[in-house]
Amino acid sequence: MVFFTGAGISAESGISTFRDPDGYWSKYDPMKLASPEGFKEDPELVLRWYAARRQLAGKAQPNPGHLAITQFQKLFPHSVVITQNVDGLHARAGNEPVWELHGNIHRQKCLKCAEEVAFNPDNPDGINYCACGGMLRPDVVWFGESLSISILNQAFDAVKSCSLLFTIGTSTQVYPAAQLPFEALNQGAFVIEVNPEPTPFSAKADLSLRDPVGKVLPNLYEEFYAALF
Repeated sequence: MVFFTGAGISAESGISTFRDPDGYWSKYDPMKLASPEGFKEDPELVLRWYAARRQLAGKAQPNPGHLAITQFQKLFPHSVVITQNVDGLHARAGNEPVWELHGNIHRQKCLKCAEEVAFNPDNPDGINYCACGGMLRPDVVWFGESLSISILNQAFDAVKSCSLLFTIGTSTQVYPAAQLPFEALNQGAFVIEVNPEPTPFSAKADLSLRDPVGKVLPNLYEEFYAALF
């Protein structure tokens, strides 16, 4: 069993999709906030924005959708979560394992050597440097950057061998991750889409459900549990 998740599941915990259109940061070009070029041009601006997002993610709580996945994983120990989200809510909900395609906002790495470095408690939101001299940046995938090949290969391997895939709260428009549910179908898996809005994948899904994730997944878990026990 594979759970492939996107921004929609985090939105139900109060985390807006990429940026709030009515918020302070909406006046900034996303390419200035989430690209290597933007970071090099104005690292302080980018770090302030990520500090604000990190604070928001830290205050958010896993919702019933995240918690239902935890329950599913207790029933099906070999299931995995593959997420496009960077907020860390899956891990906080007890989901395990979680493969983060786009990184994690609660980590940082060196721009030069790529080593993960702990946040400086004396200056958690400002410019800091690695022991090698490189500037530290958020450990997330920015525009123009490639996803981790090892994590992506793991994801496709899991999808190719799964019997059931849930595609949850994702627009299935950002590739290569968007290919995952299509690949599951090609390999003969049953695919359930959970998304309040239709997506390019909806017509292909074996079952496409339009209700909120926090409502659908707990209900599906209860049905699975009743069928098994």
